[in-house]
Amino acid sequence: MIAQDDESDRPRSLTLTSRVVDDITVITVDGLLDATTREEFAEFLSQAGPSLILDLAGVTFMDSRALGLIVHRWQTALSSGGGFALIGVDYARARVIWITGLADRLPLHGSLEEALAALA
Repeated sequence: MIAQDDESDRPRSLTLTSRVVDDITVITVDGLLDATTREEFAEFLSQAGPSLILDLAGVTFMDSRALGLIVHRWQTALSSGGGFALIGVDYARARVIWITGLADRLPLHGSLEEALAALA
């Protein structure tokens, strides 16, 4: 299923979906995480539970503003006693995570199962 803009027939630049697995919110991100989608992404993140897994496998590009939102959500989760993990992170599409040195600090996992185990 492709989400559509209200004003046109072209595909949206960002699709966000959410589900709960073992009391942990799992948000799947498909598309661009940049200045044009920042507000939508921030609003979606704010509605997540205290523990969050972000699946970034469908990200086509991520800028530093989106990374800032992710880091803020990570810090919020940790300070409130929740958990946080990233899965599906690809260097080619989320290069900013490595450029900033955060790839060594953020909880990156290879699969949903691995992230769920780490947060258990």
